[in-house]
Amino acid sequence: MQVYQVDFVVVCVGRFSQVPNIPQFPPNKGPQAFDGEVIHSMDYSKMNSTTATNLVKDKNVAVVGFQKSGMDIAMECSTVNGIERACTVIIRTPHWNLPDYFPWGFPLAKLYLSRFSELMVHKPGEGLLLYLMATILSPLRWGFSKFVESHIKHKLKLSKHGLVPEHSFLNELSACLISTVPEGFYNRVEEGRLKLKKAKSFGFTKEGIVLEGQAEPIKSDLVILATGWKGIDKIKNVFESPNFQEYIAGSDGSAVPLYRECIHPKIPQLAIIGFSESVANLYTSEIRCRWLAEFLDGKFKLPSVKAMEEDIAQWDKYKKRYSKKYYRRSCIGALHIWHNDQLCKDMGWNPKRKKGLMAEWFEPYGPSDYAG
Repeated sequence: MQVYQVDFVVVCVGRFSQVPNIPQFPPNKGPQAFDGEVIHSMDYSKMNSTTATNLVKDKNVAVVGFQKSGMDIAMECSTVNGIERACTVIIRTPHWNLPDYFPWGFPLAKLYLSRFSELMVHKPGEGLLLYLMATILSPLRWGFSKFVESHIKHKLKLSKHGLVPEHSFLNELSACLISTVPEGFYNRVEEGRLKLKKAKSFGFTKEGIVLEGQAEPIKSDLVILATGWKGIDKIKNVFESPNFQEYIAGSDGSAVPLYRECIHPKIPQLAIIGFSESVANLYTSEIRCRWLAEFLDGKFKLPSVKAMEEDIAQWDKYKKRYSKKYYRRSCIGALHIWHNDQLCKDMGWNPKRKKGLMAEWFEPYGPSDYAG
């Protein structure tokens, strides 16, 4: 082992790789009971086009998962095998996957990525005025969500397929679970090249997959688990020290405790970039890198440990309120501008980045607003 002595460490390992999330199965119902092959989407993504095609060709393929990786893999399988060996997609939790970014012809960004849209959301550290505004505007917040949901339900015929989510679109956005449906996905469902099966849980038998509440298995030769990643485990595994692992992961009842989504109050010589999510992760990580560079250059100092922990607790409350059971994803999707305002104020920048009052409040914010 080689040891390096440094003043500061920046961890940029991301969260969507290396540590796959494998579902838990009842005894004797796991992959070991299956005569076919089981892989994770991580393994599939490492293959080149020829290898991936040969893997799925002329096989009965089942894909578990209904977000970006799951839908993309299912589309590729249906392209290779056609209707003769239709690909089965196992959906445990329906999501508000987007057919486009213009619900009923209106730009989605104007509904959710402006200062006005964030007035409808309760914020960490908000004062009385902002609290009242978010409360008063809650019917409009509900209306925006229903407006987008109605477009998705209509365009993708979710009711017909029994795939209307139980949660709101705002919850989906707040948990950074938004995915775009591949073009032609539901056309292939109608053609019979893709089969959608909804079930809360599933297990394996010798012949294939058995869904909860069903006796007959879905006969399969290959099962691809597009079931995501264990991002928290990945960041924990960076450290050998059990104390550091415990600090970084936090408790099961809280989000990962990072001040400004970057620095743990008890490890101020270490920053983590690329763990906390938003609707545009590169954009989010870039401005945090700017913030970190200004901090390392001595342009500002961190507050006390107590103050940082109080700020983290306020963000934790927000995540639990809007992200619901997905709060440990550490998503700031519905409060991107509010988060960036905090970073700008720390750096001594003007957080108001638009020209003109109307643009400042009603135009969507994006990466170009923070250039220069």
